Amino acid sequence: MYNRVMPGEESARRIPETLTEEQAGRIFAGMNEVIRAGEEMRTLRAEMIKVLAGFGWTQERIAQLTDMSQPAVSKQIAKHRTDEPQPPMEVSLDQRDTPWLEGRLRGLAEEISETLDETAHCTRYVDALTRGKKQFTPQNVDELRRLVEEDLRLHRAKLSGGYQAAYDEISRGLDLPSKVTITAGSASVRRSVAHQIQRDHLRGRVEPFS
Repeated sequence: MYNRVMPGEESARRIPETLTEEQAGRIFAGMNEVIRAGEEMRTLRAEMIKVLAGFGWTQERIAQLTDMSQPAVSKQIAKHRTDEPQPPMEVSLDQRDTPWLEGRLRGLAEEISETLDETAHCTRYVDALTRGKKQFTPQNVDELRRLVEEDLRLHRAKLSGGYQAAYDEISRGLDLPSKVTITAGSASVRRSVAHQIQRDHLRGRVEPFS
């Protein structure tokens, strides 16, 4: 009796149309992007903790910088500890392995973008790399190089000679990659460290990383 549908109520209670596969795909794509970025950042943070421990930084110091508890940092260090200690990662600007040069390129592109008030041709590409929408594939690196070259050509008056000099070094390195295998630091860690050092170098804030 109570479930009886009165005349005219059927249309009001009609089940709405379902999402299309395309709509659902777009929703999950956004979710997956956030989840993937989160996992990548957690992995990168763990690897950076390992690098800083290799420099001899105390667990307390690392905990303060990472906003983690000291026991959590201790657990991360123990998890990645190996029987054979790895040499500390070199942090000089002039290194020739591809991940390091890619990190420098991203740092240079970000500095160009900010100097030009986000109007640079490379701005959208840098943002996509930062959000994880683009990865460091050879094709994407070539495209970012092209955009940086265009910004350097069009805005010479606004960009100091240091920008062009940095790009020339990076470009030569990417065109003639080193055959030396770098074992200290994963590719993602090396990109992140090189990215920050390049930005600091362009800003005149060259300080010892360790």
